[in-house]
Amino acid sequence: MSQQEFWNQKFLRDGYLYGRKPNAFIESCSSNFKKAHRFLCLGEGEGRNAIYFAKRGFEVAALDASDIGLKKLEEFAKEEDVYVKTRCIDLNEWIPKKKYGSIIATYLHMYKEDREALFEKIDSCLKENGFFIGEFFSINQLNYESGGPKDINLLYTVDDFNNSFLNCTKHKVEEVEVELDEGNGHQGKASVIRVIIQKN
Repeated sequence: MSQQEFWNQKFLRDGYLYGRKPNAFIESCSSNFKKAHRFLCLGEGEGRNAIYFAKRGFEVAALDASDIGLKKLEEFAKEEDVYVKTRCIDLNEWIPKKKYGSIIATYLHMYKEDREALFEKIDSCLKENGFFIGEFFSINQLNYESGGPKDINLLYTVDDFNNSFLNCTKHKVEEVEVELDEGNGHQGKASVIRVIIQKN
């Protein structure tokens, strides 16, 4: 099953699978982002993070493999009277052509063997002093029922990030237990990895 087919099945249902509020960790990092710089959301799905930042005056672009998810994002943006530039693409096929001051991602389903290439793309298109900030399910999420994939190859370790982004300062790369409240898709205790990475 392709990424598009997988996520289209999830996003077909009524409502917003992960709710309409931004991810709490991403929201808490808002002060790191500069409105003068382009803002990119990777694997953005139905748009909760993108809409949050667009409403606050950022120039936001969102990438996702699901055309259904992005259609819901666009409807959400109309309701909130904001604009988010969307592009339907599998991140394995994405070739960055612009520089961004801010890049975010939450809970990307990216196979372990594909991560190095994606991280290199993120590194390459970050502006100097720009931030990559994200929250990802750790391999210990297999012990919880709050959401996320059950395939260990789609889950992350601290080393995945520490062994990449060598041209960057890692302000935070840590595994923590959190209480998720994100729509019907993420509810309850979870094991996540939070990263704040800044391009040198």
